[in-house]
Amino acid sequence: MIFIAGISIALFISTLLLVKKDKTKSDVFLLLWMLLNAAHLGFYYLNYSGTLYDYPSLLGVQLPFPLLQGVMLFFYVASVTNQAPAKKWYAFLHLIPALGAYIYLLRFFFLSAAEKIAIFKVSGGEDYAGFMTVLQISVFLSGIIYVSWCSLLLIKHKKNIRSQFSDIEEISLSWLQFLVVGLGVVWCLVIVSQDDAIIYQAVAVFVMLVGFFGVQQKSIFNQQKEINQPPIAHLKEEQTTTPAKEKYQSSGLSEHLAEEHFQKLNTLMNQGKFYNNANLSLGDLANELDLHPNYLSQIINNNGGQSFYDYVNTFRVNEFKRLVAQPENQKYTLITLAFECGFNSKSSFNRYFKKITGQTPSQYVKK
Repeated sequence: MIFIAGISIALFISTLLLVKKDKTKSDVFLLLWMLLNAAHLGFYYLNYSGTLYDYPSLLGVQLPFPLLQGVMLFFYVASVTNQAPAKKWYAFLHLIPALGAYIYLLRFFFLSAAEKIAIFKVSGGEDYAGFMTVLQISVFLSGIIYVSWCSLLLIKHKKNIRSQFSDIEEISLSWLQFLVVGLGVVWCLVIVSQDDAIIYQAVAVFVMLVGFFGVQQKSIFNQQKEINQPPIAHLKEEQTTTPAKEKYQSSGLSEHLAEEHFQKLNTLMNQGKFYNNANLSLGDLANELDLHPNYLSQIINNNGGQSFYDYVNTFRVNEFKRLVAQPENQKYTLITLAFECGFNSKSSFNRYFKKITGQTPSQYVKK
């Protein structure tokens, strides 16, 4: 049965994460999320099989679980994209709805076994009809809010990595956007479907997908070299009264100095061919130029009119054009030359080359 498979996979993944060395914050949140899903599916299976009433002390424990699903999705997405709240107490705010539900249920938990069963089985929980209505509305709102919120985090993440990395193939987290949409589908089923079996089958499938992709996800932002330096003092010049370009005022960079550093960057890229390094990051070039990464990113955006990702890959496309035009390179395949220029995969090379030239590499070579 799919419920058993979902529970087993959730527990198996939890075990893998528990024994994993050098766990990241996202690993911890994924572990907690998998345990929550295992418990959620487990309670449903006990209810589905009719054995939940054999353990009356467990009745009601599962009711606030749906309020935690969106929270755990948010914590995981925020941590894996390096957008987790800096203040720990802020995380507590996300737990208030679930904690409030449990506080309300305290008097139910202290009832006798017979009274609990009567409320759930005999009277169908009519004594708690108002609570169940509020809980259901809260679950609906929670799903809408957290799915939307996580989608915004992923949009911001894609913008962030394009400003810091030259190869984003393995860190774009497209699979996570797929899972966010998947959880949205589950919530839609919760809203429109009256068949719990369908809903929990979807949850079981979702758990399998989360586990499969989540365990494989490597940390992203710790790949970049940490640069512990304050904004460079010598970047600042005498303030002028000329409002030539206000875009540099907040950083202390003048238009003239920014252009000077941009020319140094272009010279460095042309002569040093740093773009040949498939793992080139913003921090690498910032170290070479003795610039703070924030300044360098601003210079590339304003003077080059591109993100760091686009800036570096434009050099790679131009280098590919140069290599493919040389007769002695005709013996090499196009992808071999692309790798030589710093591209890390065939798909990213084809996609970016077409974006720049309007043609596929094969079409470009044949013309």
